[in-house]
Amino acid sequence: MNPEESFKAVRNAMKAHHEWFKRSLPLIASENIVSPAVREAIISDFGHRYAEGWPGERVYAGCKYIDEVELICIDLAKDLFKSEFADVRATSGVVANLVVYTALTRPGEIMMAMPIPAGGHISHAPVYTKSGNFLGGTAGAVHGLNVEYFVFDRKELNLDVDKSSEKIREVKPKLLLFGASVFLFPHPVKELSEVGKEIGAKVAYDAAHVAGLIACGYFQDPLREGADTIQMSTHKTLPGPQHGMVLAKKELADAIKQATFPGLTSNHHLHNVAGLAIALAELKKYGKEYAGQIIKNSKALGQALYERGFNVLGEDKGFTESHTLIVDITNFQDKVGLGRDIEEKLEDAGIILNRNLLPWDISEGRNYLNPGGIRLGTSELTRLGMKESEMQVVADYIKRVIVDKDNPKKINAEVSDFRKDFQKVHYCFESELEAYEYIELH
Repeated sequence: MNPEESFKAVRNAMKAHHEWFKRSLPLIASENIVSPAVREAIISDFGHRYAEGWPGERVYAGCKYIDEVELICIDLAKDLFKSEFADVRATSGVVANLVVYTALTRPGEIMMAMPIPAGGHISHAPVYTKSGNFLGGTAGAVHGLNVEYFVFDRKELNLDVDKSSEKIREVKPKLLLFGASVFLFPHPVKELSEVGKEIGAKVAYDAAHVAGLIACGYFQDPLREGADTIQMSTHKTLPGPQHGMVLAKKELADAIKQATFPGLTSNHHLHNVAGLAIALAELKKYGKEYAGQIIKNSKALGQALYERGFNVLGEDKGFTESHTLIVDITNFQDKVGLGRDIEEKLEDAGIILNRNLLPWDISEGRNYLNPGGIRLGTSELTRLGMKESEMQVVADYIKRVIVDKDNPKKINAEVSDFRKDFQKVHYCFESELEAYEYIELH
């Protein structure tokens, strides 16, 4: 393609993507949509500038207003999370984790975290699996940590306190890391952090998925339960731009600041800091209602799917206390296939979710390419104004694709029609701009 053709092709693909999501049901648990006010910040001139260092101590000139915005963002973060210190310069959740690893540990030391099949994130993982296969997890491959795993209780879908306590005392890690990318129920931070403190370990909490819930008083309160740090991405239940943030006790402030810059960032995507500040302000004003509705919708969708024949995990515990649901779809293997197969069929119907490992998949011979589960999240549908009654409709669409084997194209048309009433971003500063409206500047 010549340059003009390339430009047009990229622009057309972006427009098509906006139209696609305008007609679809976005159920990816690790995604959300920002408000028009945050979109305005993201396309501002801040995105062209550099501001290395801490506000008021920059290496670059021209940061007068950038400093003002970053300090507002820091104050909002400290207020919402009741934290003594906040650093909003991490450019992603993975970088935020690396900041904490760098500040609190040295290469070669031991960290304990969630096993990946049970929901742990790849940024928590070692460089090699126990069997010696290359994994490339961030904690091991980048910072050189040796990673041991908490003991996971498959029945309770959570950490086993007694067995994990024994293992902490046995392996004596320098860092306990709570949090996961499949996070249905609060982790036993208080119980296990007390054990960690006995052996001098620091305690960190990866709140990437549940940060918005925590900020609004739901799920759990890690800093009061024993965590020394909370690190996160900022675009899941916290509906901001794709960025990162680290909260900590004040005695760790200097170590966190030094690890962030010059350790792991240079410039830190200043347009997204501005967007994060606005998202935090919106969360402070509207978040209690928003986060509460996310949890209500998750429980309602879990119940609706369960009633339609799906093996939604955690039924005896109300399915979830977060935005996430996990469904074991192995009972549909002979009729429809496994996670990847179902993911593709639902995408054809305009229902966008992802395949997901079940805690027992590896031992039963399945892997992430086509696992036994699917993961659903309600953050974005809630942001679009949907409530419990709409979760019944969503469950019906999923049932018709997977159980009834209806034509996905037919359901796609119905989904598109259903979405016509849900085109605005809610729980934010008001705007006439629609959620997926493409803004033309050229």
